[in-house]
Amino acid sequence: MSLLVIVIALALIFDFINGFHDAANSIATIVSTKVLTPFQAVLWAAFFNFVAFLIFKDHAVANTIGKTVYSDFISLPVICSGLIAAILWNLLTWWYGIPSSSSHTLIGGFAGAAIAYAFLSKGLMPINEIIDSEKIGKTVMFILFAPLIGMVISIFYTLIFIQNRTWLKVGILGASACMIYFLFIGFQETKLSENVSKFFKVDKYTYEINVKHDSTKTHKLEKALLNASLCTPFLSKYEYHGSEYVANEIVNNVDMKEITISKLGDKLNAYFKIEQLKNKAKVDPSYKDEYLATQKIIDSLKSITKQYFELGLDGMVATMNTKCPIAPDKIKDFSKAMKIDIKADLTKELNKADNKIIRWGLVVMLMIFAFMFIYNEKIKKPSAKRTSTSFKRAQLLSSAAFSIGHGGNDAQKVMGIIAAALVANGSIVDIKSMPDWIPLSCYLAIGLGTLSGGWKIVKTMGTKITKVTPLEGVCAETAGATTLFLTEQMGIPVSTTHTITGAIIGVGATKGLSAVKWGVTVSLLWAWILTIPISAILGALFYWIFSLFL
Repeated sequence: MSLLVIVIALALIFDFINGFHDAANSIATIVSTKVLTPFQAVLWAAFFNFVAFLIFKDHAVANTIGKTVYSDFISLPVICSGLIAAILWNLLTWWYGIPSSSSHTLIGGFAGAAIAYAFLSKGLMPINEIIDSEKIGKTVMFILFAPLIGMVISIFYTLIFIQNRTWLKVGILGASACMIYFLFIGFQETKLSENVSKFFKVDKYTYEINVKHDSTKTHKLEKALLNASLCTPFLSKYEYHGSEYVANEIVNNVDMKEITISKLGDKLNAYFKIEQLKNKAKVDPSYKDEYLATQKIIDSLKSITKQYFELGLDGMVATMNTKCPIAPDKIKDFSKAMKIDIKADLTKELNKADNKIIRWGLVVMLMIFAFMFIYNEKIKKPSAKRTSTSFKRAQLLSSAAFSIGHGGNDAQKVMGIIAAALVANGSIVDIKSMPDWIPLSCYLAIGLGTLSGGWKIVKTMGTKITKVTPLEGVCAETAGATTLFLTEQMGIPVSTTHTITGAIIGVGATKGLSAVKWGVTVSLLWAWILTIPISAILGALFYWIFSLFL
């Protein structure tokens, strides 16, 4: 338990460091354009970092981070080693004012420690059996794609905003708002399908067959895929009828018996903390007998879960108590732990896909920009002073949007690590079951970190890449926020640093390629490329040191 507490503390420390390391991402342009003072800017960014807690419910990025390493190679020492490596690299790059990626630092450290653990315990083996190469591959790809997307979107917005024809600008902004609305509707539908597949454990059975080569799960995978596909016609009704209606339709029309029994098995695992015992047995052989005995009890009780629909909860618990007597003072807790409401669980999974707030937030922001142009150029007589003032005010909005995206993207990475630690400790069944205190504490930590500021990197981001005006600040931050919301919906842990850097380069490039200080940009690119491998090496090194004392 003491190591778990240390891991959680290190994760929150990393989250805090992430906040002040990445504070520049949210406030660099708003400080450089003198819209807010540095102190006002960090207050503004920190507040909206925490507001993200109220907006993001489907922690797709957390799920990606937590599952970067396969469960067999996740242990508390592995996570602890990865966090120490990530913290060290983050502090080093912060000290030298290098805007590197906290996200990739964390992924690299975690993966490197896991690979070291696998090699030291099992010898040489294929890397793709230790880490999820698909998730790592997407993350690596977006080292390039995230800044490119940010750059393209910022160029697009800048070219619109500098147009002299008001109604052309307004029309393009309106069309852009419609496109974003329907794009996010598509993301919502995709995520609904993904969440239903995860609910029926398609990903779990696929992993066990493809990675662990367990052919006995083939039938379960086929059944899970069939049930998930049968849900598809009902998912299209989510937008207009809501999650409870859709969940009710699915429960009434799809066979939920097998998944209910499977989730009862998960509850047994969690109650007896079998994963915690399994991990203890890996480190200390003296726990092996207790682990095997507990696993035997669970296996015997799982056969009774198949009678749940005939016996009901009370009957099932009574039968289990007869087979494996439970202490009288524990019966009530055991019965509570085994209580299941499959419809409520499904409703919760469906609700996680909802992106109405994000979708409408982006649409309203673009509409505010459109009305700003109409007011300044058609209702009032155009003047440079009024236009400048309007863009300074608009920058408050765009900076807030980017801070929300930053909080929603980066806090989730630490949530995934803490959840993985709880799974490894046997405290929760899977990452999706993380308790509410994890998101709350992670958003609070990153908000407090942002509040502490990161002035060295502010200077690099706000002045060294290109000189930024209020108009360009709005374009860069709006482009950065849009990119972060897009990638969050896809569950890809991108770097906010990379994203805003690409956006700032984009607004600079509209003035001519010479406006961008490419020497600084190339130096940043090298830092981005080296972050994952260096963090991985550090993570492996710290795990090796850990292994000497295990």
